[in-house]
Amino acid sequence: MSLLPFGDLPAYRSRKFVPAKIDWSDWNQIAPLFDALEKRGAECKTVQDFERWLLDGSEFMAAIDEESSRRYIAMTCHTENADAEKAYLHFVENIEPHLKPRQFKLSEIYLQQPLRKQLPKRRYEVFDRDTEVHVELFRQENVPLETEEAKLGQQYQKLSGSLTVQFRGEDKTLVQMARFMEEPDRAVRQEAWELVARRRLQEAEKFEDIFEKLVKLREQIAGNAGFKNYLEYAFRAKRRFDYTPEDCLRFHDAIEKEIMPLNRELQAKRRKELGLEKLRPWDLAVDPMNRSPLRPFELVDDMVAKTQKIFGKLDAELSRGFQTMQTMRLLDLANRKGKAPGGYQSTLNEARLPFIFMNAVGVHRDVETILHEAGHAFHALATRDEDLYSYRSAPIEFCEVASMAMELLGDEFIGEFYASEDVSRAIREHLEGIIKFFPWMATIDAFQIWIYQHPGHSPKDRTAFWLKLMQRFGDDLDWNGYEDVRAHLWHRQLHVFLHPFYYVEYGIAQLGALQVWANSKKDKAKALQAYKRGLALGGSRPLPELFQAADCKLAFDSGTIKPLVELVRRELAKVS
Repeated sequence: MSLLPFGDLPAYRSRKFVPAKIDWSDWNQIAPLFDALEKRGAECKTVQDFERWLLDGSEFMAAIDEESSRRYIAMTCHTENADAEKAYLHFVENIEPHLKPRQFKLSEIYLQQPLRKQLPKRRYEVFDRDTEVHVELFRQENVPLETEEAKLGQQYQKLSGSLTVQFRGEDKTLVQMARFMEEPDRAVRQEAWELVARRRLQEAEKFEDIFEKLVKLREQIAGNAGFKNYLEYAFRAKRRFDYTPEDCLRFHDAIEKEIMPLNRELQAKRRKELGLEKLRPWDLAVDPMNRSPLRPFELVDDMVAKTQKIFGKLDAELSRGFQTMQTMRLLDLANRKGKAPGGYQSTLNEARLPFIFMNAVGVHRDVETILHEAGHAFHALATRDEDLYSYRSAPIEFCEVASMAMELLGDEFIGEFYASEDVSRAIREHLEGIIKFFPWMATIDAFQIWIYQHPGHSPKDRTAFWLKLMQRFGDDLDWNGYEDVRAHLWHRQLHVFLHPFYYVEYGIAQLGALQVWANSKKDKAKALQAYKRGLALGGSRPLPELFQAADCKLAFDSGTIKPLVELVRRELAKVS
């Protein structure tokens, strides 16, 4: 039985270079294709030949990428399946290490080819810039280190996905326990929270051990590439051409100035509405009026059907895209034991189709997640006609505009999930969640900047700095008796382990999404057209131009943030 919910998917363009049948587990079948490309690239005599070479290389990279995605999807859908794990690790250990030096060689050939100067400048501007960075950073000695980094990341996912607790006589995943944080009975919330917290703490040493190894590997990778620390290396590797670590620190300051006051107001209001002297960690998700938790659906099929109706009301093109995903079984949405935590959208790059993975358990956050991941999926669908593989994906800072804006735009029709009296609650939860997110984002980003600016720091030093950040950006909670839990809260944030520095992008993108939403308040049709116009560009233009295409600006200072916070404040007043 296939471990993938979808079967064989046809390539969007018929293969012209890659053989119709190839065993991606066998390097001896892959290597000759690199040999052929290397030979042809150096021998191109015309611009037309050179562009054909680029497109053949794109076809090849897309096919490899899809194979990698398929194995990752199978592994995350079935973390306890030995065959899925073996197939994934085989690709990571035996194929990817061979790919990197060969891909580097193709990048070198591209940069050295005299015909490059005759290519249309605007068309290849971003491709040129990214390829130059690829060649600049590549080091053969980093290939085995990056393989080890991927294996450690898989260990983190396997450990996280395996954690369960016994609650009321039933075995529950930690994801499934989240819904009990919304129970009006405070004793139930406390019991559930303590079970989860203790279970995570039982594995704290293992999480710390994995992270220590990851930090050392990353420091070594940066050193090999000639950087004084991993922070500088990561910013270059992530092609952050348009902002610096110092800009991120200023972003944190702006969040402290413009957003933390509203965040504290909302928490003070919550404490008053709950009739409590102090908020405890298990008091943040429950309805402050002690109403029963929002239950948007019981069955995942219901969630899908209602989401489809939202897109039907929002935009016909988006609606067709989501229907295609259902028809082609490109969804795995229900939580179950043995499934990796979290949610993601992965593009199957040869079929040029998106796949959505999540862990739905029937809470409102699931509705936000499906809208979010659908936004990513719409981004993938918008770029299907782009034949240059690297341009079918945008910088993360704009990818997340696609997803976060879809959450906000979808709110207009959230009544598909709720009776009228619960619509206001749902919107309030979403907007409050956005405000609450910014301080957490700043905490995670500042934490990672500090970690990689201080090579050789000890776990004790790391914990001390984390606790300082919790004082600066943390919730106004009473943690008495749970200090160890607070000190290890970052263990739950998979980005710190799997995707270092992939978090501030969410904050930058949320500002873009709020701008799309603000535009929609003035002219919904125009805002939606601009949103789709930005998506259709993929990664073919520099980041500021992608924001501009969507009628937004790439900025994250106080001047940008303040009017958006005021808009959220006004909208919250309408639903409170």
